Amino acid sequence: MAWPPCSPPGRRTIHHMKLHVSHLTRYDYGQSVHFSPHLLYLRPRETPHLRVNSFGFNIAPEAKLVWTRDSHDVLLAWAYFWAPAAAFNIRSEFEVETFDTNPFDFILRSYAIKFPFNYEPLEKFNLAPYLAPPSAETQALLRHWLDEHFIDRPAETTPFLSALNQLLHETLHYLSRNEVGIQSSRRTIELGSGSCRDYAVFFAELCRTLGLAARFVSGYHYDPEPDSPANSSMHAWVEVYLPGAGWKGLDPTHGLWCDDSFVPIAHAAVAESVNPIQGSYYSPVLVPAKLTASVLVEKLS
Repeated sequence: MAWPPCSPPGRRTIHHMKLHVSHLTRYDYGQSVHFSPHLLYLRPRETPHLRVNSFGFNIAPEAKLVWTRDSHDVLLAWAYFWAPAAAFNIRSEFEVETFDTNPFDFILRSYAIKFPFNYEPLEKFNLAPYLAPPSAETQALLRHWLDEHFIDRPAETTPFLSALNQLLHETLHYLSRNEVGIQSSRRTIELGSGSCRDYAVFFAELCRTLGLAARFVSGYHYDPEPDSPANSSMHAWVEVYLPGAGWKGLDPTHGLWCDDSFVPIAHAAVAESVNPIQGSYYSPVLVPAKLTASVLVEKLS
């Protein structure tokens, strides 16, 4: 199933807050169809910086839910259907409290203060999926792009990442794409544009090419502007592993480090593996489908 549109760029400074999120996905079919088991990445990722106060699903047709964790230790639900239907609805609704007000509240290990640095052997072993670089051809393109656009590179790791994050925000042109899938880094370079998920994949592959462990993150982002499109769509960004700090979120679409206005849902080494809703329908005849999706992100306090 397709990624929904994502939030466009903007700049906001937000503090500790409570957020309410409602996310509806509906498919209408030309006639009744049967459904394969569906994989759902829709529950917030609970951490010391994010507390889930309530969460619930409303699914039609009726489904049996089985909760489990994937290979990246991300919580997900499998939905099993037994009755055919001409419409398919999944609404997730939750309330969270976020505490990651200052994204720079960390102390790097001494060997990681300057960039580039090398991960310690055990770290490198554990981070292998997130260090795997793109193909040699893509790496060459990415290094050429960096040489052309990232001339004055800070010597310290945190300013280096801040500058690289800001560079993508300022250099690329944001587009809300409704097409299925994620465009390649090559395509992003050719077009000079992309959606939030394209920015995130591009940024992650740049980091891995430079020797930094990076992973793709999907979730939601709150913007205090009442009419902001950010409050009506899902979002995507990147987390980079920094020794001493752990996984730190950076959002190249907005050029920001992630604070308590971001609600992560799932992370992975490969972006396509954490599409929010994954599954299919089947019928003995060709049946058209129409997708309707809506997201509402609201601040409660």
